[in-house]
Amino acid sequence: MNNFESKQKFIESFKQEVSRTYGREFEDTYAIERYIALGNMVREHIGYNWKESKNAVNKHGTKQLYYFSMEFLMGRLFTSNLMNLGLYDVVKEGLDELGMNINDMEEMESDAGLGNGGLGRLAACFLDSLASLNYAGHGNCIRYRYGLFKQKIVDNKQVELPDCWLKNGNVWEIWKPQHATSVKFGGFVDGRMDQFGHFHCKHYPDFVVKAVPYDEPIVGYQTKTTNTLRLWDAQVDEEFAQAGNLQKYLNDVQALTTNVYPDDSTPEGKELRLKQEYFFVCAGVDQILKSHLRVYPSLDNLGKKVAIQLNDTHPVLVVPELMRRLCDDYNYGWDEAWAIVRETVAYTNHTVMAEALEKWDQGVVAKLLPRVFMIIQEIERRFKAEVEAKGLGYLFHAVSILKDNQVHMAHLAIVGSHSVNGVAALHSQILIDDVMKDFNTVYPGMFNNKTNGITHRRWLLYSNPQLTSLLEETIGDSFKTNPQDLEKLMAHVDDPILQKRFMDVKLERKQILAEYVKKELGIEIDVNSIFDCQAKRLHAYKRQLLNILGVMHTYLEMKQNPYYRIYPRTVFFSAKAAPSYALAKEIIKLINMVANKVNNDPETNKYLKVVFIPNYSVSIAEILLNAADVSEQISTAGKEASGTGNMKYMMNGAITLGTLDGANVEIVGQVGYENAEIFGLHVEDINELKRRNSYNVWNYYNENGAVRRVVESLRNRTWSNDTEEFRLIYNDLMMKNDEFYVLADFDAYNHAQRRVSERYRDRSGWARTMLINIAKSGYFSSDRTIEEYATQIWNLDKVNFE
Repeated sequence: MNNFESKQKFIESFKQEVSRTYGREFEDTYAIERYIALGNMVREHIGYNWKESKNAVNKHGTKQLYYFSMEFLMGRLFTSNLMNLGLYDVVKEGLDELGMNINDMEEMESDAGLGNGGLGRLAACFLDSLASLNYAGHGNCIRYRYGLFKQKIVDNKQVELPDCWLKNGNVWEIWKPQHATSVKFGGFVDGRMDQFGHFHCKHYPDFVVKAVPYDEPIVGYQTKTTNTLRLWDAQVDEEFAQAGNLQKYLNDVQALTTNVYPDDSTPEGKELRLKQEYFFVCAGVDQILKSHLRVYPSLDNLGKKVAIQLNDTHPVLVVPELMRRLCDDYNYGWDEAWAIVRETVAYTNHTVMAEALEKWDQGVVAKLLPRVFMIIQEIERRFKAEVEAKGLGYLFHAVSILKDNQVHMAHLAIVGSHSVNGVAALHSQILIDDVMKDFNTVYPGMFNNKTNGITHRRWLLYSNPQLTSLLEETIGDSFKTNPQDLEKLMAHVDDPILQKRFMDVKLERKQILAEYVKKELGIEIDVNSIFDCQAKRLHAYKRQLLNILGVMHTYLEMKQNPYYRIYPRTVFFSAKAAPSYALAKEIIKLINMVANKVNNDPETNKYLKVVFIPNYSVSIAEILLNAADVSEQISTAGKEASGTGNMKYMMNGAITLGTLDGANVEIVGQVGYENAEIFGLHVEDINELKRRNSYNVWNYYNENGAVRRVVESLRNRTWSNDTEEFRLIYNDLMMKNDEFYVLADFDAYNHAQRRVSERYRDRSGWARTMLINIAKSGYFSSDRTIEEYATQIWNLDKVNFE
C-alpha cells in the first residue's frame, strides 16, 4: 500500500497514522507528534526499497562496501529523503491543505550529533553518492547520545553545552537488538598451540559491554538502492554487570557513547577514546563476518565480496581485529588471514600533520586490548622481515608500527591495506614525497589520489532551490543526475540577462541569511555588502586568526584615516573549538570582541561588520554557504589535506579567496587564476624557509608598521581593557615564531582582499566569475569521487534488481 500515491491518499493516511499512534483526534495532536508520525510513515515507505536492496545484493552476490568512520555528519534527513524518494511535492501539498507548513516540520528535526567537521560531512556525502549511484555501500559508526557539544557564546567566550539531538528521538533509526554483540576490554589472555600449528587464545576480560545497533536507511536519488548507516550504542552486558561495582560499570558503559571525541588531555580521556575506537570497530567487524556467512559458506572469499574503507586513522584497529577473528575464531592460518585482510581493507589518509596521525601508548593498548596488541606485535615482526627481504632494512625504523613506546596507527593502516589514498592532488603528492615517502619505497604503487567531493543534491538542489531553478531554465535538468553537466553553463556566462538573474538569486539567498542573523543574533547587516565567509572547525592551521587580523587591520586603517573607506563588507565566521584547545577558544573570543567593537562604531559600521554564528552545523551551512560572495580558504599551504567547504561555496558561486593548499589547487585548475583570488606562500616557499631555518616573525614585526600595529592591538586595550586577554594568541605569534606563517602572509592577504573589493564593483564581471565557478563545480561532486573509489579501489558492481 502506497500512502503517498496522491495528495488525498497521503492526507487520509497521515491523519489516520497520527490518530492511531497517539490515541486522539488529529486536530488535538501536537506538532511534534505529527512530525514523528510523518517520519515513521516515510521510513516505512523507505522500507520496501530497503528490503529489495538487501535481497538484490544477496541474490546476485554483489560486493558491498563498509565505510568505517568515527563521524557521519548527516544533517537533517527529512527534506533529502522526501526529495530523493520523489515524495516532497505530495507531502508539501498535503500539509498545505491541512494548514501545516512543511518548513515547520523540517525545523523539528535536529542535526544528528554524529561528528565535528569535514571528515564526518565527507562520509555523509559519500553515503549519499553510493546509494544514488546504485552501489551497495554502508556506514559504520557510534550512536553518540550528545554529539560533540552545543556551542553558545557567553561574554564573548565559547561555552559547551550538551547537544541533545535525540531529545525527540530519531525517526529514521530502527533498533536491532537481535544483532547485539559483546565487546571485551582489559584482563588477560591465555593461549596454546595445537598439533597443527594453530594458536588458540582465550580472553579473560575485566570489562564487557554490549554493542547494540541502530540502523538508518540511506536513500538514493531516484533509485531503489537503499543502503544502511549502522550506529552502535553501548548497553550493559547483564552477565558481566552482576560482578563488581555496578555504578562504576554503568558509568563506564555510558561513557563509551556519550560524546564524539571526548577530551583526551588526560590519561583517562585517552583511554576512553581508544575504547570508543575499538568498540565500533569490533562490533562492525562482527556484523560483517556474520552477514557474510549468512550468504556464503566460508570467509575465503571475504575480500571478493566485501570492501572496508578506513576513513582516517580512528578505525585502523579493523586490521588487527579482523586478523584476530579470522585466526582465533575461524581457524585461519596467519598467511591466509593476512591475505584476506589486505585484500579487504583500504585506508584514506586525511592529514599531513604529525600530531593528527594517531599514536597510542603501547602500554595502554596492551592493557585495554591484550589480544589485539599481541597481533599488532606479530604484524610488526612479519613486516620487519618483509622489509628486510626487500633489501630495505635501513628504512624499517622510519616505517615501524611500534616505536618510541607508541603504536603508530597510520603505519598500521598502510601495512594492513592494499590501497592508501590522499584526498587532493597536492595532499597525495605530499604523502608520496614527504610524509609517507619511505612507505612509498616499500610499497611502490600503493599510494593514489581520490580528490574529495560533495553531494550536489544536498548542497545545490535542496539547499539552494532558487539557483537550481535558474540552472534548470538555462541548461536543462540533466545536471541533477549528472553534475558534470553543470559545464553546459559555460556557454551562457557572458549573457547579461543571466548575469542579472543570477545576482538576483544571490541577493535572495543573502536576504535569507540576513533575516536569520537578525532573528538569532540581533545584528542588522547590509545585503548589498560583500558577504565574506569562513566557516569550518577552528584550528590554528586553518588560520581564522589571519582573517580576523585582517579585519582588525582594516578597522584600524579606517579609524586612523577618515578618508579611507572600503566597499561595504560583512565578514562571517562560524566555528567550534575543541573544549581543551585553549588557543582556538581564545581566537573565538577575539573574533567576538572585535565584532563588538566594529559593529558598534557608528563611524565605520556602515562599511564593516563582523558576525560570528554560533553552533556551526550542517543546517547553518545550508543557509550560509549559498549566500556567500567570498569563500575564505586560507590555511597554511601544505596543511589542509583537501577541504570540502571550498567545493560547497564554489558550487553556489562564491569566489575562492585562498592559498594554494588542498583542493584549492584543483579549484584554480578548473576555473583559472582569473576566477579565484590566490595569495600567500606556496608549499615550496615554506619548505625552503624550514630547510634554511630562516623564518623570523620579529623581522615582519619590526619592518612592517601594519603588522606591528595589529599585533600590538592585542595588548594595548584596543579590543579589551585587559592587556592579558589575548596573551595566548600573542605568544603563539611572537614567542613561538608564528608556526603557521600568519604574519608572513599578512600583507598578501590584505592585498588579495583589496583586489576582491575592486572586482566586486564590476557587477557584470563578478557575476561572470561566479557563474564560471558554478559551471566548473561539477567535477567536485562526490559522485565522481565515489566512481573513482568504486572502480579503482573497491571493485564494486552496481546493484542489480532484475
